Amino acid sequence: MSDVIHHECGIALIRLLKPFDYYKQKYGDIHYGLTKMYLLMEKQHNRGQDGAGLATVKFDMEPGQKYIDRSRDTKAQAIKNIFDPIFEQFNNISERESGILKNEKIAKEKFDFLGEVLLGHLRYATHGSDKEGLAHPRIRASNWMTRTLLVAGNFNLTNVDELFQTLIELGQIPREVSDTMTVLEKIGHFLDAENQRLFKYYKTQGHDNKTITNLIAENLDYKKILSNSAEDFDGGYVMGGLIGHGDAFVMRDPAGIRPAYYYKDDEIVVVASERPAIQTTFNVHRSKVHEIKPGHALIIKKDGSVGEIMCHEPAEKKSCSFERIYFSRGGDAEIYQERKKLGHLLMPKILKEINYDFENTVFSYIPNTAELAFIGLTEGIQKALIEQQFENFISAGGTDIEGLKNNLLKLPRIEKIAHKDVKLRTFITGDASRNDMVSHVYDVSYGLIQNSIDTIVALDDSIVRGTTLQNSILTMLDRLQPKKIVIVSSAPQIRYPDCYGIDMSKMGSFIAFQAAVALIKERKMDGFLEKIYKDCLLENQKPKDEIQNIVKAVYEPFSTAEISEMIAEIVKPKNIFSDVKIIYQEVDDLHIACPNHTGDWYFTGNYPTKGGNKVANTAFINYMEGKNIRAY
Repeated sequence: MSDVIHHECGIALIRLLKPFDYYKQKYGDIHYGLTKMYLLMEKQHNRGQDGAGLATVKFDMEPGQKYIDRSRDTKAQAIKNIFDPIFEQFNNISERESGILKNEKIAKEKFDFLGEVLLGHLRYATHGSDKEGLAHPRIRASNWMTRTLLVAGNFNLTNVDELFQTLIELGQIPREVSDTMTVLEKIGHFLDAENQRLFKYYKTQGHDNKTITNLIAENLDYKKILSNSAEDFDGGYVMGGLIGHGDAFVMRDPAGIRPAYYYKDDEIVVVASERPAIQTTFNVHRSKVHEIKPGHALIIKKDGSVGEIMCHEPAEKKSCSFERIYFSRGGDAEIYQERKKLGHLLMPKILKEINYDFENTVFSYIPNTAELAFIGLTEGIQKALIEQQFENFISAGGTDIEGLKNNLLKLPRIEKIAHKDVKLRTFITGDASRNDMVSHVYDVSYGLIQNSIDTIVALDDSIVRGTTLQNSILTMLDRLQPKKIVIVSSAPQIRYPDCYGIDMSKMGSFIAFQAAVALIKERKMDGFLEKIYKDCLLENQKPKDEIQNIVKAVYEPFSTAEISEMIAEIVKPKNIFSDVKIIYQEVDDLHIACPNHTGDWYFTGNYPTKGGNKVANTAFINYMEGKNIRAY
């Protein structure tokens, strides 16, 4: 993705099922769990740009001893900043002191973060700020272990204001208005209620308070706690939680919008946002890594039992297709094939645009994240070229075998046209100087293009705002003096805001929306936008479950091709000579490539929750009112 959207959050949870000495004997590492957590978080580092966090719970500590450790960091190299001091304490053990490592109780007392259950988080601040205090895991502390709650997640809720009001009606006075605090307090409230229910029950059975504490720890009803907590959540979420005495859970939204996977054997239970992270960190086959079902929670009890429970009736599965196009790493077997398919399905449009002129076309890709789609595209291009050669051979009489052989040896012109200069930083604040700096972020490979003859086809994984195209890529490619530049997006046109964890929330930022507005003005459709604005205001006054996405009307008068043509006009810098064309993936082809991940609301406006429709309308209202703010 040449436009910077950053990433969405990621989670990691590890539960050790054996004593620490087991890992020491088998792997030579008493901090095996910490080592694996570090790897698991680094393997998902692409998901976290603003910070990281880690929390551990130690089992069966004596009263008065610390049993929860937590560290959060929002500086550069946040993961390293967290783990360096943790591992340093083990490295500083002298040979004389090393005997303490054989005593699990003493080792846990001495070493921070040496716990049986670990919760890690990688954060991108889609809402709020990057202050350390807002980083995950967040904690809701209590003197009762079974009431102490830590939460970390990958989520955004569309109805935070409503949920905040619910907390007030419950009698709470929350310290902040945010989805994270709302989730923490909502789950915490029902955790408290379940504690109180069990306390009253066991009190009537004649048990003393200390015994009751242990009975509560063994018998907390997580189906009741999590079902009640999530009953009115509207959004996409994966929420990981630790309870002070040692239970853990990971809960996923009913539509499966946000991803979560887990692996279990007799040594360990692990959960992560990405399947390849688990496969690589623990060297396990993908068939052993399972997806947490939508609307379900994975419950890991302190006694080591593990199971999935349904917390919310699953809705139609609408897992995020942007995960497949861009966010998750392409090492996943399914994602690898899906991205190749996305590239392959673009081939007919591209061949039509270049009029099947293979000889005078150079195929490339920008940036590196588009590489897999480019492999799929080039495989299709190679096949099309071979078919063309055979057709020419047959139409010429089918006798020139030597000519056919020579023609088949002609390969499509596939080149690495652009290279990102990682040394350059666009720190200059003056607009003119900064724009000049941005235009030089990429270097080009000279001598590959026939001036004013060749067409460059450059594949991108998605085009969101178009700013990098306008300020950098097109200017850079024009230095090679091609006749035409064709920019191809493996994703469809992004037309609507996301409100489930990806930072795409301002309508006016989308180049597809800018193009639709430009077409409306060009065709003198007076009052069209104002009418949609008034309709959005009226629509958002309806009950949430009745609200429809009025913003779809913006795009209805125009074809995808018309919007693409206007996008090309908008992003083409005034100082370049090459003709510019833009090609986008079709939504139908996206579904062919990613059949099991049909969440496409940013392309179609078909939101998987009712709150999404209100967010889309609000984003348009904000645009019309000149408010440069998020819509949720």
